[in-house]
Amino acid sequence: MISIRIQKLTKRFGAVTALHDLDLVIEPGELFFLLGPSGCGKTTLLRCMAGFYIPEEGRIFFGDEDVTQLAPHKRNTGMMFQSYALWPHMTVAENVAFGLEERKVPKPEIRTKVGEALESVHMGAYAERRPNQLSGGQQQRVALARALVIRPRCLLLDEPLSNLDARLRLEMRSEIRRVCKEFKLTTVYVTHDQKEALSVSDRMAVLDAGRILQVGSPQEIYRRPARRTVAEFIGETNFIAGTLTSSSQGRATVSTAIGDFEGVFGDPGAPASIGRAVTVSVRPECWTIGAARPSGNSVPGRIGKSVYLGENAQYDFVSGSTTLKILELNPRFVDRSGTEEFFASVQPGDVVVLAD
Repeated sequence: MISIRIQKLTKRFGAVTALHDLDLVIEPGELFFLLGPSGCGKTTLLRCMAGFYIPEEGRIFFGDEDVTQLAPHKRNTGMMFQSYALWPHMTVAENVAFGLEERKVPKPEIRTKVGEALESVHMGAYAERRPNQLSGGQQQRVALARALVIRPRCLLLDEPLSNLDARLRLEMRSEIRRVCKEFKLTTVYVTHDQKEALSVSDRMAVLDAGRILQVGSPQEIYRRPARRTVAEFIGETNFIAGTLTSSSQGRATVSTAIGDFEGVFGDPGAPASIGRAVTVSVRPECWTIGAARPSGNSVPGRIGKSVYLGENAQYDFVSGSTTLKILELNPRFVDRSGTEEFFASVQPGDVVVLAD
């Protein structure tokens, strides 16, 4: 297992700066996700790690080795592309063996390693088939075996599940995590799928416009977004504009048009000053709707629209000129739309105050 360190990395394409002075440390054996919208720089960063792009500034370390200028084939990385890039005229076994043959590995050793790699992804019975005889999920497993068979120092995955249907994506999420942990691989995984990142990663970095906005565990990123852009990208949330009225030890009170909220700063290291305009972020599933007004954070209003979704119900909760999206989990659904007043309440730990 190796660590991957990115130091002051900048990559340009002509007049466009794709990556801006990035710093990042990925720990040995970590399953690390690069997450963000299209054009944010996540694939560019992955390709810099792989050696396909050479940065104008900064350095990349695999462990203690500076690989910034090293050719891709000398970095000993396993790479999985979005298209899988399997050779159609080769059998499954021949596709998996390709990297070993290029490295002049003896044929008996190739046979052994190919067999082990295919078994590790449950594809041993398909060794003599060609790619066009396989399903999308099976092709994805073959591409994973091909990346693993060379015993790479790290595994780089570029949106590997984007071509699969929803059911196969769910299946392969856990399969990729199992294989990476079984082989003890430091893995960097690019995706724009938030559910994929939240369910599979150890940690993740959220990028936007070539900059890293936040690094943390799935729970940290989801429950404590440091910036509005992060909160917007990871899941759904309600934004409520307000003014900071008090602040102490990471806690804050914000005055808004629908009431005062006590909450926590998304970025405790950069709290706002008293009187400054801030934004309150509350996830839809964090609200509780009741007929009686509880103590603490609560908002009076009525339910404008109700939608039953099976595992949850979605409500438009109207308070003055503000409409909040609220999700009720495991609902015993009753359509409560109308003029009756209810109260929506939320715990202070679920109210995130954003200063940007």
